[in-house]
Amino acid sequence: MKKVAILQSNYIPWKGYFDMIAAVDEFILYDDMQYTRRDWRNRNQIKTPQGVQWLTVPVQVKGKYDQKIKDTLIDGPDWAAAHWKTLVQNYRRAPHFDEITQWLEPLYLSESYTNISQLNRRFIEVICNYLGIKTVISNSWDYNLLDGKTERLADLCKQADGTEYISGPSAKDYVDEDVFNKMNIQLTWFDYAGYPEYPQLWEEFTHGVTILDLLFNCGKGAPNYMRYVS
Repeated sequence: MKKVAILQSNYIPWKGYFDMIAAVDEFILYDDMQYTRRDWRNRNQIKTPQGVQWLTVPVQVKGKYDQKIKDTLIDGPDWAAAHWKTLVQNYRRAPHFDEITQWLEPLYLSESYTNISQLNRRFIEVICNYLGIKTVISNSWDYNLLDGKTERLADLCKQADGTEYISGPSAKDYVDEDVFNKMNIQLTWFDYAGYPEYPQLWEEFTHGVTILDLLFNCGKGAPNYMRYVS
């Protein structure tokens, strides 16, 4: 039995994204998909005294955005220092700030990135390492890609020797379950509901922010507030 999930890369994703990675044996970054503006590909949210704030990586978008995520270039290097400064300003009082800074700061200040897929994968892999997630992470372009939304996903799962496909609930709007049934692949819907609250800075609790918020506040205790990370 092998569980597979296929999802576009996100910039410093929320805890649910990493729970899905931890729930499967192979996680395929689906960056052959079209880049979408004002989405999670190049931005995420942090908690501040003034409320939720976006951190956005500037990217180069051509024409009417008819470009793949993997082909979306980062527009200049200045964003990294600005993002790190914002994180320091808002999380330096968090209990585990110094611990997380040891491996997070170099990602912002000592490394460089050409495109958004490269950036996202680098951050995702380092965060997985900190959380002890051993899931194999691969890219969609490591495989042959068929036409058709569901057909492509099912075939990717099959190529990866998957017997069960784990999908986010939002995909219910377009995934054809019959395609998976015909290929003898079990289709399971991931459930993001019911996460417990954790100690968080600044007023009202917010679940949907970047996982960095959880890490700064809870450190190695972060798995206590997740489901599939132990």
